[in-house]
Amino acid sequence: MKLSALKFSLILASGFLMASCAVNPYASTNKLYKKQAKAYGKSLWAVPQVNPEEVAYPQGDYWVGATNFNMRKPNYVIIHHTAQNSTEHTLKTFTTKATQVSAHYVIGRDGKVYQMLNDHLRAWHGGASKWGNNTDINSSSIGIELDNNGAEPFAEAQINSLLGVLEMLKKKHGIPAANFIGHSDIAPSRKVDPNPTFPWQKLSQSGFGLWYDADVLDSVVVAKNYADSVATGKVDTTLLQQEVLVLQQEPKYKVPDTFNPQDALRIIGYDTRNMEAAIKAFKLHFIQTEVNAELTEKDKQILYNLYQKCL
Repeated sequence: MKLSALKFSLILASGFLMASCAVNPYASTNKLYKKQAKAYGKSLWAVPQVNPEEVAYPQGDYWVGATNFNMRKPNYVIIHHTAQNSTEHTLKTFTTKATQVSAHYVIGRDGKVYQMLNDHLRAWHGGASKWGNNTDINSSSIGIELDNNGAEPFAEAQINSLLGVLEMLKKKHGIPAANFIGHSDIAPSRKVDPNPTFPWQKLSQSGFGLWYDADVLDSVVVAKNYADSVATGKVDTTLLQQEVLVLQQEPKYKVPDTFNPQDALRIIGYDTRNMEAAIKAFKLHFIQTEVNAELTEKDKQILYNLYQKCL
């Protein structure tokens, strides 16, 4: 019995050992990550030097290192969908040098989160993009990729994990609520991610990203003097002596006649050099139906409400 128990213990121990020594399929690319990060770290340790022959200003007598500094911190979070068919496919893409793309976090449909870069490192996820006056989004942002083929709803487990990551990032880096945006927002003429099923309203309710007020599309019943309709020629002018009123519905919040949608989109952050693309990007994020280049009256009400929040 003692021998059998010993054999069982040995088998159990070997099983644990095998599990703990499971081969990471990304072990080789992890080494490349460490090597490259070490090289950047070494450059930070080095005393700043310039070649006197390459500068047109006199150098100080000696190097003086400042004592008050810290790491650069991200100020935006950009949310993407991968447009690929699996988490493994995306992990492979971001560990292949030839692709020239990466992100800080990848979140699978099952909710598993893969952090691929330190938050302070610059990922290559935004490409040619612009938000407000910022034309180098990669240098000031964290990129999050959601495993999604671009045409499907986002899994509940995935969104729950995303909310957890966003909460951590917001606390860690002090990122403003309005600075959680989508890839299509910063690259309206090139990108359409995350797709129209993405729950931007849910994120906003949790403190991540802008959303319009709940009652912005409400209408109210208003009273108008019947005499206002005399101009139509259909009203008996004898009624003018009577205080006749009619009731009609009007938007609760009216958009001023002077409202300029292009200025509003620009103030929110959109690149309006291609106005059609900017409108589509706005509607993809905030309307999520009929994503086209036309602004309906309801669309303008929403845009005006958001514009006021950004003033």
